[in-house]
Amino acid sequence: MRFIIMHTTNAHWEAGARPDEGLIARVGALINDMVQSGVFRGGEGLGPSAAGVRVRFAGGERTITPGPFERGNELPAGFSILRTATLEDALAWAIRQGEILGDAELDIRPINEPWDIGLEPPPADLISRRYMVLRKGTAATEAGETATPASRTRLSQLIDDTTRTGVHLATETMRPSRKGRRFSNSLGGVTFYDGPFTETKELLGGYVIVDTESLEAAAQWAARYIETVGTEEVDLRELE
Repeated sequence: MRFIIMHTTNAHWEAGARPDEGLIARVGALINDMVQSGVFRGGEGLGPSAAGVRVRFAGGERTITPGPFERGNELPAGFSILRTATLEDALAWAIRQGEILGDAELDIRPINEPWDIGLEPPPADLISRRYMVLRKGTAATEAGETATPASRTRLSQLIDDTTRTGVHLATETMRPSRKGRRFSNSLGGVTFYDGPFTETKELLGGYVIVDTESLEAAAQWAARYIETVGTEEVDLRELE
C-alpha cells in the first residue's frame, strides 16, 4: 500500500528561507532510513507560493490569481509533476486539466531543486524546471466519487500526450481523508487523529511517499517525519 506523508508550510518558508544544515542532515538521515527499509518511493519540497499561480474553475468561469496564495481550502486530492520551461507553460497544462475536471481549484508551484536550497550550483544548461500542479479536495473527492468515463479518457489522453513530450512526469491521486491520519506537533508532544479531516487552511510544504503493508506502519514513519521536519501538522493519506 502506498501512502503520502505531507507537511504544511509556514511564514518562514513562505518568505523564501532556505533550510539550514541541521535540517538538511536530519531529513537526509530519515530518507536514508526509509531507503534502507525499502519503503521510500519519492519525495519533494515546494517553493513559496509567491513563485506560483492559482487557477480556479467555477460555474464555467476561470479565475487566475498569481501568488502568494490567500489561504482557503488547502485539503489536497492529488497532484501532477511537470517539467516545463516556464511557469506559464505549467499553467497552460493545468488549465487543460481543469477544463476536463470541471469545477476545481489548482495550485501551480515550483519544486525545490538542490540548487534552490543551496546544495549545489544550478546546471549550466538548465532550460526547464519542475512544477507541481496540486488538485484541491472537493465534496465529491472526499466522498470517493470518480470522474466520468469521458473525463477519465480525456485526462488519460492529456497525460499520455504530454508524457511523450517530456512535460508530464507523474500523477498521484489521494483516497478520501477518512482513510488517513493527521498528526499535530505541540508543546505536549505529537498527537494524532484519524480522518475524515476538517478543512485545512495551511499550504503544502513538501512530502514523501512510502510503500508499507498498512496505515499503522506508515504512521510510524509519519510520526518520525513530523519530528524530523519540525512542522506543526502532517497528514498521512493513502494513494490510489
